[in-house]
Amino acid sequence: MTPRVSVIMPIYNVQHFVKSAINSVLMQSFTNFELILVNDGSTDKSVDICHSIHDHRIRIVNHTENKGLSAARNTGIRHAIGKYIAFLNADDMWHSDKLKMHVKHLSQSPKVGISFSRSSFMSHKGRLIHFYQMPQLTGITAAHLLCRNPVGNGSAAVIRREALNDIRFQALNHSENYTCYFDERFRQSEDIECWLRIMATTEWKMEGIPAPLTFYRLSQRGVSSNIMKQLASWEMMIDKAKQFAPKLLKRHEQDARAYQHRYLARQAIRNGQGKNAIKLINSALRISPSILLNETSRTCVTLTAAYLLWLLPSALYKIFENIGQYFMGHVQKVRISKDGVKSSLIS
Repeated sequence: MTPRVSVIMPIYNVQHFVKSAINSVLMQSFTNFELILVNDGSTDKSVDICHSIHDHRIRIVNHTENKGLSAARNTGIRHAIGKYIAFLNADDMWHSDKLKMHVKHLSQSPKVGISFSRSSFMSHKGRLIHFYQMPQLTGITAAHLLCRNPVGNGSAAVIRREALNDIRFQALNHSENYTCYFDERFRQSEDIECWLRIMATTEWKMEGIPAPLTFYRLSQRGVSSNIMKQLASWEMMIDKAKQFAPKLLKRHEQDARAYQHRYLARQAIRNGQGKNAIKLINSALRISPSILLNETSRTCVTLTAAYLLWLLPSALYKIFENIGQYFMGHVQKVRISKDGVKSSLIS
């Protein structure tokens, strides 16, 4: 039977996480899928672990070298035969009903090209934190996507194959026909760049599912250069977007830049970089003060957290962070429940 969903999982040096990620796919309540594991030049035991898991729905495709997420996903899409394409990063996991709910969503909403879900955070060691990404789920425009990227992470989206076909292109730096969907020049911001091309250049819509069906693993504390690389990649994405959506960028570029600086300020807070967080949130407010009016609570929380992290001893800050996270998580759970999500999906 032809699989209805093709799940694409790039594999690169994730030996500590890949088995859990694969199992979260194999345990899906919706079973008509194929799982394409793209070995992106791994040098650890990741691929050995993949080969040790025996299931007829698994296929392993090899790259001879590390080419990055975009290239690995493109390779997976070229091998995929499903009507819907789902992406799962090998350090994240899924709720067992994820595919079932996305297939239902896409089947009932023929104009939706990108279906995504809310996500629940988990620690680097895999412990669920019960703190959620809570994006806008409906009425999403290209402008909203540019400024806030509601999908949130690379493991939340399930996409209609036709939507990807509508933005595919031939890479000019390859001698043979080489179909791309994600731009392989990007090592970061590749998701938002692809989603934006779909939303800005086609008639497909984007909608989210209220349930937190993706478990997004928080990385270990990084260095400030990683955040600067994220910003540089995002600016590269903006430069490209000016070519295919000039009117959109002319109107919303500065607001989008401010939201991106605020997002990176939160990343810096998560990584314990108080000084960087302050620089980023202050620059966000300088670039576009309107974000304080448009999203007052989120902007104020980021601003407050940045200064508390900078001013307080780390142990004391951690106490405040845990208290704040507990109360915000509780509020989020209440909101998710009001959206009609069963308690089993948020417990």
